[in-house]
Amino acid sequence: MTAANYSEDTIRTLDWKEHIRKRPGMYIGKLGDGSSQDDGIYVLLKEVLDNAIDEFMMGFGKSVEITINENIVQIRDYGRGIPLGKVIDVASKMNTGAKYDSRVFKKSVGLNGVGIKAVNALSSYFEIKSFREGRVKAVRFAEGELQLENPEQACPEKNGTLVSFVPDQKMFGHFRYIEDYVEAMIRNYVYLNSGLTIQFNGNSYFSKDGLVDLLRENVNGDGLYSIIQIRDEDIELAMTHGSQYGEIYYTFVNGQNTTQGGTHLTAFKEALVKTVREFYKKDFDPSDIRTSVVAALSIKVEEPVFESQTKTKLGSKEMTPGGASVRNFIIDFLKKHLDNYLHKHPETADILLKKILESEKERKAISGIQKLARERAKKSSLHNRKLRDCKIHLNDNHERRLDTTIFITEGDSASGSITTSRDVGTQAVFSLKGKPLNVFGLTKKIVYENEEFNLLQAALDIEDGLENLRYNNVVIATDADVDGMHIRLLMMTFFLQFFPELVRQGHLYILQTPLFRVRNKKQTFYCYSDEEKQTAIHKLGVNPEITRFKGLGEISPDEFRHFIGKDIRLEPVRIKKGDHIQDILPFYMGKNTQDRQDFIIDNLRVEEDLVEAI
Repeated sequence: MTAANYSEDTIRTLDWKEHIRKRPGMYIGKLGDGSSQDDGIYVLLKEVLDNAIDEFMMGFGKSVEITINENIVQIRDYGRGIPLGKVIDVASKMNTGAKYDSRVFKKSVGLNGVGIKAVNALSSYFEIKSFREGRVKAVRFAEGELQLENPEQACPEKNGTLVSFVPDQKMFGHFRYIEDYVEAMIRNYVYLNSGLTIQFNGNSYFSKDGLVDLLRENVNGDGLYSIIQIRDEDIELAMTHGSQYGEIYYTFVNGQNTTQGGTHLTAFKEALVKTVREFYKKDFDPSDIRTSVVAALSIKVEEPVFESQTKTKLGSKEMTPGGASVRNFIIDFLKKHLDNYLHKHPETADILLKKILESEKERKAISGIQKLARERAKKSSLHNRKLRDCKIHLNDNHERRLDTTIFITEGDSASGSITTSRDVGTQAVFSLKGKPLNVFGLTKKIVYENEEFNLLQAALDIEDGLENLRYNNVVIATDADVDGMHIRLLMMTFFLQFFPELVRQGHLYILQTPLFRVRNKKQTFYCYSDEEKQTAIHKLGVNPEITRFKGLGEISPDEFRHFIGKDIRLEPVRIKKGDHIQDILPFYMGKNTQDRQDFIIDNLRVEEDLVEAI
């Protein structure tokens, strides 16, 4: 083997835009095509929005306007506007910005002068216009390279900034913005900023009651008791208990949605247990207190430390240099305010106590089964072939762990094709044995009694919540036929019934595989719909060979690599605003046979009408 030539010529210095484009994961996490809410195109949007929100938080501008049209993103705020002589520097010089000066920006989200440069470098088109004191300055870039600098000129528009950009297809592929994801991001901004109005593609978003509105929008039905809202300087909490399994948390630092939690969430969980135990003077198990909790927590910190540029996990140990720790701050807050609330609202305290005792009863009833199930899963994982694991898990570096995927598939042929084709570094395969059980209406006891579900739970490591989730993407991969669709429904029911946060946090997907292969001697097209098939036939001309794939096992491993590689098509399983699990599951998976039959017949009639119209 020839040794690499390590010399002065091998040492390279990348400029700012080259480094961002070569190592985008350091700046925006994963790239993605928009099917996942943590894909990079949403981080680009967020980086620009954060600057607009910081202006509002400093008292400048009460509205922000966002439009996304054919992947062209425009964001207009009405803040102070960037000083006109520094517009180019702010857009293209790393570690440049006003947020190093705490007199100008306190407790802001953006701290390092990096975010807007990442947007610039990763966009095929990027333009900033700054309106300030009756004048405007505009600059335009492509992939971070300056294309146009207009001189300052008079302008009657209100102060503020207009940023327009198009994410670069060379980086993101054929991406798309999913409006549900953008809307969820916008709603979080308005929940945390009373008085702020955000316009998005003609719709207006505004929140009167802050975090209480957030819980009202997201709790499946009414909570078990009226939402508790307590607040103090630099901290706000809204919480209740629902009827779902698991715990649901929405956490924020300086308006940033910390989807991966961090020190503040850990402190809240500890503080909740301590406060409840002391209030009732009983040493309850922490899981019994927190089961079914739904809480939103927002704190403000000067100079917060996040674990990555994407700011999804707080790493700060202190509120300020030399100040109180985040942990002590939150514990003291809850011990004072939540304790006072429970004393003043005995009806809420009674409901909470009843919920804790019910959780304790259920936990004790299945504790023996849990222990045996864990031992069985541990033993089985050593000997069975249900799980073909990958080499990288969530304890690895941030950039790589966002790429981890597990495919849940049925049958030896399908799992064999995926196993042979996958990237063994980041992709795992879990093989189902036949159709899984319909778990609708069953208790969590079934998760431990049913070997299939117990082993799947162990493979994902989600028994105690999502903090240890071993794969960022959980993908249901079944045949595109009636049996495959049925298995999809059964698996979706399993996750919605027992692990709804897996769906809420955007980890669950359906793998889209081609229905047809259309080819001649020179070209091959893989088609995911009849429309794509007709387009391919038209492109290839006379008598192309057409193959209809009836199952995953029919696709050769060499072909399958195309469908689970960089061009993978994933359809996210989403819970939209207004969707309530306790309403959805009974209708689709319950025993309301006649209602469901009528629904199917009505929709078949609609489809027949469409066919006749065509």
